[in-house]
Amino acid sequence: MELTPRVTIRDVAQRAGVSVATVSKVINGRYGVSAATAAHVQAVIRQVGYEASLVAQSLRNHRTNVIGILVADLEPFSTELLKGAADGIRDSGFELVVYSAGGRATDHEGWERRYLSRLSGTLIDGAILVTPTVVDVSHGSPVVAVDPHAGSTELPTVDSDNLKGARLAVEYLLGLGHRRIAMLTGRPDLQSVQLREDGYRQAMAAAGIPVTEDLVRVGGFEADQAARAARELLTAEDPPTAVFAANDVSAIVTVTAAAQLGLRVPADLSVVGFDNVPESVLCVPPLTTVEQPIHEMGRLATRMLIKLIRGEPVDRPHVTLDTKLIVRQSSAAPPARSN
Repeated sequence: MELTPRVTIRDVAQRAGVSVATVSKVINGRYGVSAATAAHVQAVIRQVGYEASLVAQSLRNHRTNVIGILVADLEPFSTELLKGAADGIRDSGFELVVYSAGGRATDHEGWERRYLSRLSGTLIDGAILVTPTVVDVSHGSPVVAVDPHAGSTELPTVDSDNLKGARLAVEYLLGLGHRRIAMLTGRPDLQSVQLREDGYRQAMAAAGIPVTEDLVRVGGFEADQAARAARELLTAEDPPTAVFAANDVSAIVTVTAAAQLGLRVPADLSVVGFDNVPESVLCVPPLTTVEQPIHEMGRLATRMLIKLIRGEPVDRPHVTLDTKLIVRQSSAAPPARSN
């Protein structure tokens, strides 16, 4: 199968019967071309499917009108955030390019630096970093971080009220009568993950219940790691009656692990997640979870970045959105024998 050659500006000029300079003026909106000629050239551009090179465009105009979104992997959280980012560029004149290494990026701290150096300067005007491993990035173009690294940062950020959300989840389980409540934490270097663990511990302390450290395991964001941690919890000599997971991926994996071990959710084990990704409602049973407005986080981060690219003031460089508990069928009172 032969590849179709890229349509060039010379091809457009030849098809339209004008000079390359005339086509260039039409593309860049410059004076010196009659309305009739400009309309004719635009029609030819549409017919032949010509797209100006982003690199060439950036060299001419110092702007590509392209925003880069850097994600470690295309998992439920980042996928939902991308939908919000797509809404954020609506009617803005900007386009999105998504860069992911399929999870391999996070094998080494600072993957953002490498990818930003590849994309910035010629391909993108600015970038959104999703759950970055570092925040001390400096490459000359505006950057906004979503769900930032735990270190302090001067970068503009968008996140949610993780501490409140975790407390809501654990207080809810305590209200149902659970006392042996386990937690599967997420990626330890993320500020959000640390705040969710803090919320878990604060809720337990407020109820006067000491945290059993063996019930706190790292679930991460990878299904395999979460499955191993969940099975260790559920096969322990004195297993928990409830599991609070720092993300929905870990929670859904926990529900699956429980079923494989012959445990019924929620009759034998209650499970609560965090995120409220679309997959949570498709879980069997549907997952009780803490909702953070992921779609809105993506939209706001994009709008913030566009303002920075345009040199416009940003009202709030650090935005924290509210969280709320969504109760579904994966949670109930503990079995009588565990009381």
